[in-house]
Amino acid sequence: MINPTEQLSKLSLNGFEALFRAAQISLDSTERLVKLNFELSKQSLEENVKLTRELGSLKTPQDALTRLNKLATQSLEQAVANSRSVYDIVSETQAELGKIAESNFNELNKSVISNIDLLSKNAPAGSETAVNALKSGIAAGAAAINSMTKAAQKVAEFADYSVKADNSATVD
Repeated sequence: MINPTEQLSKLSLNGFEALFRAAQISLDSTERLVKLNFELSKQSLEENVKLTRELGSLKTPQDALTRLNKLATQSLEQAVANSRSVYDIVSETQAELGKIAESNFNELNKSVISNIDLLSKNAPAGSETAVNALKSGIAAGAAAINSMTKAAQKVAEFADYSVKADNSATVD
């Protein structure tokens, strides 16, 4: 016999576990971003102090111009490296959260199908067609979502490849 309270309790518990995992992943990513921001701020302050000292010791305007051009190149390279670091953190977070969402969807789908199987055993005679139609509809919906998920993953992989290629081209 089906125990709806037990099934709802299990489903709720799984939902809370997924929510806690997602919150932990979000907090870890936020911590990594804050640490990166702090390190970059500290590094920027140190570089500005060093630059101020260097510019004060230069003798000619040509030396200052050469130094500023070199600084602009270094700043661009640093900005690209920083954006790559942020992108890596964000894409890792997105991938982990996507895994949680996919896992939860698969568990929900299994639960729904098992409940339909249990209900079909207790269904009146002649309802097999309706039960099969319901199962078929759920399977088609799951297949469509799976297909969209795979397409989204391919788009994300392409975007990742494009960003990394652009970053490499910018640095070179």
